[in-house]
Amino acid sequence: MAGLRSLYKDEAEPGLKSNFDVDYVIHYKIPTQDTEKAEAEAAFIQLIKALSTVGFATEVRNGGKSSLLVFTKIASDKLLNNQVYRSRLQDWLYGVRIHAPNQDVNKYFEDEPVSEAERLRLAYLLITKPRNEGGAGINPKTGQWKNVSSIFPLHDHNFNRQWIQQWSKKYYLEEGDITQIRDRFGERVAFYFAFLQAYFSFLLFPAAFGFAAWLLLGQFSWFYAIVNCLWSVVFFEHWKTKETDLAVQWGVRGVSKIQHPRPQFQFEREAQDPVTGEAIRVYSPFKRLARQMLQVPFALACASVLGGLIVSCFAIEIFITEVYTGPFKQYLTFLPTILLTIFMPTLQTLLTQLAERLTALENYETHDAHQASFVQKIFVLNFITSYTPIFLTAFIYVPFGKILVPYLDIFQLTAQKFTAQGKPLPTKSWEINPDRLTKQVIYFTVTAQIVNFATEVIVPYVKRKVFKAVEEVSEKKNGNGDALKQQDLPEEADFLSRVRNEAELDVYDVTVDYREMVIQFGYLSLFSVIWPLTACSFLVNNWVEARSDAMKIAISSQRPIPWRADSIGPWLNALGFLSWLGSLTSAAIVFLFNSSKQDGSPWDISAWGLLLSILFAEHIYLVVQIVVRNVIAKLDSPGLQKERAQRFQMRKQLLEQTFGANAGGQEVELETDGPAVRGGEKITRAALEEEARQLSTKGGGSPETLFWLRQRGADETIQIGRALISEVSESNSNKTKVATQ
Repeated sequence: MAGLRSLYKDEAEPGLKSNFDVDYVIHYKIPTQDTEKAEAEAAFIQLIKALSTVGFATEVRNGGKSSLLVFTKIASDKLLNNQVYRSRLQDWLYGVRIHAPNQDVNKYFEDEPVSEAERLRLAYLLITKPRNEGGAGINPKTGQWKNVSSIFPLHDHNFNRQWIQQWSKKYYLEEGDITQIRDRFGERVAFYFAFLQAYFSFLLFPAAFGFAAWLLLGQFSWFYAIVNCLWSVVFFEHWKTKETDLAVQWGVRGVSKIQHPRPQFQFEREAQDPVTGEAIRVYSPFKRLARQMLQVPFALACASVLGGLIVSCFAIEIFITEVYTGPFKQYLTFLPTILLTIFMPTLQTLLTQLAERLTALENYETHDAHQASFVQKIFVLNFITSYTPIFLTAFIYVPFGKILVPYLDIFQLTAQKFTAQGKPLPTKSWEINPDRLTKQVIYFTVTAQIVNFATEVIVPYVKRKVFKAVEEVSEKKNGNGDALKQQDLPEEADFLSRVRNEAELDVYDVTVDYREMVIQFGYLSLFSVIWPLTACSFLVNNWVEARSDAMKIAISSQRPIPWRADSIGPWLNALGFLSWLGSLTSAAIVFLFNSSKQDGSPWDISAWGLLLSILFAEHIYLVVQIVVRNVIAKLDSPGLQKERAQRFQMRKQLLEQTFGANAGGQEVELETDGPAVRGGEKITRAALEEEARQLSTKGGGSPETLFWLRQRGADETIQIGRALISEVSESNSNKTKVATQ
């Protein structure tokens, strides 16, 4: 595992220099109970055979902590080219690619070589796809693969080091920087960084304008509200065009049509597709719709539970800070924060688990549909927790304060029971705090961003370091520490040590980073009219965010699977919703706080004036959106130019072929089957055994080459793996006996 210091060294540490040509590592957990040993062995044998059948070379090593590390790589370049060619041909059939792959295979791969992300993506699909689709059908933690803890690629630490060093010295990221991310981590991660960079660039204007408005216009300015709403419309429409442009440039436009099936999908029956005639798995859309309707009570439950907690803490805070004047006030002011800190994470975790179960209950056939539904539920959760306090202050505390504050006597009566002889608590008459709303916005846009950075990046890093140090001390104290003695070869020791560390890292989830940026955009769109310096704070935060997210990928998470994407997915709809809602809330806030002095009485508010302001703002927003959309649609972009050029060349080529041009080409030779168990050993061993002996006798061969020559085929991998499982089981059994004596 790379540390923070290693990223800024001129040369990589010994264990980080090479990945030994490994495509994926399978972390295989060994049960601690003897009764499960036979089942674990049988599943391990099936694992190695399944990998060998589809064409993977395998090596097994001790993983420590009662686990094995199964190293895999595609054994044949011909098999890899076959998978790439088929994938690109499928892209052409689905309209993702303009041109069909060239039948001259050698020339084709010279003109369009395979990127690292493409290789890793196809290798992962080959491991996880169902067997009837040509894959090994290995899915972690499910069914017979319950002992497979994770399947992950290894970090390229040479690239990570250069990546972090370059970004640390740059003020502004360029298109080439995003392309590098795409080639290494896939389009899904690249789209996030592209969105973050576009958002950062667009923040320059509201930051400059907001600073000027803060100096000249002050708070609750109509002019600032109008300009801010216009900016949000322009940014939203610009990004919609930008992501289309990037999808064309990266060759993934429309790739969302090619969706990968979920292994957890439960179909009711098989039927024949009326268009293609293929056998398809069918699940009743009416049943799914009925289950989707559960999102309504789910949203109400979130609003009731989370909203109830926030409202209660809000009321307690109002009472303590603005009514109560008794002893210990300086300490009691922290009570609402303590309550939120204790209960909010627990409730969010429970509701997130409920969202996961509801999404699984909806039984989607593809990963993309499942993820989109889950994101919708998560957005509801975050909308409530992020914006409810400000909504309460702006639209409840201010207009209805005089009516609601008397009900806070319940806190006084409750606390009075704990005072000596039931003496009344010292209080004062309540008045609206004019700075409360501004302080809340500053907290959520400045302080909360800093706290989030600490909890997301610093705390996990420090916690991991502390746990690692404690583990090392424990190992020294116990003599060994792991259940199985480490007997690594010297040339592999450093490499295996960092692989074991990477196996324990968290899985990187780009959804978390998208959520942060979308919620942040909501603060800017909804509430920046309260504090015009909001964009200035976000501009600084997002410069740091891009680097911290890169560092999170490089040192705090397993390397992400390089999935493809053609957009930011369901988060685009969330952006559009927040942009529209911002026009309503900005108009309402300006009307309430700029028209007259608020004293907490709703009778002083012109209801018809407030309603007209909101309706006028919404209609202006919709008109501006249509105008901006049409203007941007008429503008050209490099991606669309490239697409038109490709289509022109395709039409020209088809015309030439039609009218007698040479349409011949080399016959495409594709390997229809990966090397099976019978052929797998030939590919992984037969051609390499003699070379291995020669290398060992001559003392030659690189560590990477020798790594894949330790075990002679799938049979030997199975044999060594079974021996390791037996040793671990025996060690665990001995520990249990010692503990019981």
